[in-house]
Amino acid sequence: MKKDLILISLVATGVFNVLLLMNRSRGGESVKAATDRVESVAGSNGEVVAGPGRVEPVSEGIAVGAELDGKLRSVLVEDGDHVRCGQLLAVLSNDDYRAQVESAEAQLSEREADLRKIVNGTRTEEREEARASVNEASAVLENARIEMERRQQLNQEGVVSREQAETYEREYKVAKARYDAAEQHYALLSDPSREEDVAHAQAEAALAKANVNEARARYQKTFVFSPIDGVVLRKHHRSGENVTLSASSPDPIVTLGDTTALRVRVDVDEDDVARIRVGDLGYVTADAFGGRRFGGRVVRIGEELGPKNVRTDEPAERVDKKILETLIQLDDGHELPVGLRVDSFIMVSQPSAASARRSGL
Repeated sequence: MKKDLILISLVATGVFNVLLLMNRSRGGESVKAATDRVESVAGSNGEVVAGPGRVEPVSEGIAVGAELDGKLRSVLVEDGDHVRCGQLLAVLSNDDYRAQVESAEAQLSEREADLRKIVNGTRTEEREEARASVNEASAVLENARIEMERRQQLNQEGVVSREQAETYEREYKVAKARYDAAEQHYALLSDPSREEDVAHAQAEAALAKANVNEARARYQKTFVFSPIDGVVLRKHHRSGENVTLSASSPDPIVTLGDTTALRVRVDVDEDDVARIRVGDLGYVTADAFGGRRFGGRVVRIGEELGPKNVRTDEPAERVDKKILETLIQLDDGHELPVGLRVDSFIMVSQPSAASARRSGL
């Protein structure tokens, strides 16, 4: 008896898969008809796991917001617009951020000029001017020396006073000091730049460049771009409104989604989690579409039980039950609106615990 029941269940699942593949290939038989035929073959042992679900895009809903607080200068999309990855969605008021960029760029230009001046050294004209000053100071020094020596000789001969000889000696020392200063200035202009001066100038230029990059990054954050190809599911803010950046309270500008394929996030009751498998076939229904069934396949099963996501509003509904989120990717159903609440059914080959007890398995 046990072997017969297991065989019937496996045959039912196999027939359903075959019928669904035939339906896809010839486009004739509906998913509902295929399911009805499976249930007729399986009889009382053809079981499904049912649960409430909600339609979502294949990308899930992506809440796109700004990385800065501020006032929206413009929001460039509307609900239902198709957008491309990288498309500009909104712009914050950013005059102050643009001014910071310009100020940082001007400071960078100044620091780079200082670095070039140190690396290149003085101009040829400046060195020639310094050399001329040295020659002039040398001539003055030579004249002062001759006069000093002559006055000292005359003082020894008693022709001039000692005070006069000392005056010319002082003038010689002044001329010597001026000559030494001119020589040092010329040597400074002629010598190559010191390594520590070049390193300091390079560090100043690098810091100024980092400030430019930081200012540009802040300015760039005033532009909000689309991260995906998709559709604007909802526009939350309009031009002139303020947006805030908060990890605890997100404030998106728009919600996007890739609707090229649709999925249903199903709340599978904790009592049924052992019966479902990735690849199981299923379908969903919605009151708005009558008895129409939208077929699909389980593509992901959650790893952690949690509270219910979808409430059925039934008086007898138990809210203390845990559920396992399961994703059914629909084969079609593009007319289903994102966020629609649906009833979901997963065709399983594993009998429930109650059925197994009744069958003696």
